[in-house]
Amino acid sequence: MTDSDCSVGIVAAEDAVFDVPLPLASGAVLPSYQLRFETYGRLNADKSNAILICHALSGHHHVAGRYQPDDKAAGWWDNMVGPGKPIDTRRFFVVGVNNLGGCHGSTGPSSLNPASGQPWGSAFPVVTVQDWVTSQARLADRLGITRWAAVIGGSLGGMQALQWSIAYPDRVAHALVIASAPKLSAQNIAFNDVARQAILSDPDFCGGDFYQQGTVPRRGLRLARMLGHITYLSDDGMGEKFGRMLRSGEYRFGYDVEFEIESYLRYQGDKFSDYFDGNTYLLMTKALDYFDPAREHGGDLAAALKPAQAQFLLASFTSDWRFSPERSRETVQALIAAGKRVSYAEIESAHGHDAFLMLDQPYVDLMRAYLQRVAQEVNA
Repeated sequence: MTDSDCSVGIVAAEDAVFDVPLPLASGAVLPSYQLRFETYGRLNADKSNAILICHALSGHHHVAGRYQPDDKAAGWWDNMVGPGKPIDTRRFFVVGVNNLGGCHGSTGPSSLNPASGQPWGSAFPVVTVQDWVTSQARLADRLGITRWAAVIGGSLGGMQALQWSIAYPDRVAHALVIASAPKLSAQNIAFNDVARQAILSDPDFCGGDFYQQGTVPRRGLRLARMLGHITYLSDDGMGEKFGRMLRSGEYRFGYDVEFEIESYLRYQGDKFSDYFDGNTYLLMTKALDYFDPAREHGGDLAAALKPAQAQFLLASFTSDWRFSPERSRETVQALIAAGKRVSYAEIESAHGHDAFLMLDQPYVDLMRAYLQRVAQEVNA
């Protein structure tokens, strides 16, 4: 099978507009909103083969395929979603959604506030993982999907999969929680705050209302992405790829780019600042910080997971120090204590936190084997 045979091909995004107000965890209410989404594959007759893909911090609805034949890059998880791939679109109907607060088509800070006719900007309310799942459930209702064959996500997406299993236990058959955690550590919250401060202190941020000023907080976004990217990679992975390689082969005794790793990080930062929104970055990192389902149960994660009816697959990666294997094992232990069915794999990888986006063979094999079982259940 060639790469083109394994692609979902040319795709198009769709928009779902909701006029029913959405109460948020913060106490604020969105009077109306839009969700942008994409679908791949076909929904079967009883609508039992649907899979929801939840994106991570900088992700969006464009999970697989291309919009034009000459697009340089496919969707962010194209290596995992498509005909013959682990998430096989010959067997599953796959849905990708851009979360509320995003900057890729769903209602967010750059959208027009119906009350003012101006971009929401700093007035856009803080949203949480719980809010995203509630809005995703409304989209599922719109699509006629009463139960997901699986909800899948990595990192922040894994938190959404976990929340789905708690908030809508009868609507999730399987939850795949990859390179994630039941809550952020103090160190992770600290990383997020430094990234936010880089954006908040950028003079072009204008208190979050930079749209009206015709500016973009590029410097802040650039620094936030550089910091984040360092934490997504492993020390061994960076060492193997870049080492201490110098661009010119010798020291320049200055503060411009000299090492290849510096060049790489600045490139990633520049690219990110061209397409991502500063307010959205703040919202996404705050949603990460706030996620803690055990908080309402006195810190007892097993009690928080008790309502879940799904079967679980958790996967972690040995070199992931941002969401370390210990955090996945913490969730596994709580699921076992809550009497849930759970499978767990700790995968050897040098790719750090980004490993959930890569094609390490043991990871691919794990996903393929588990989802083949899900497909058999759907077709039973």
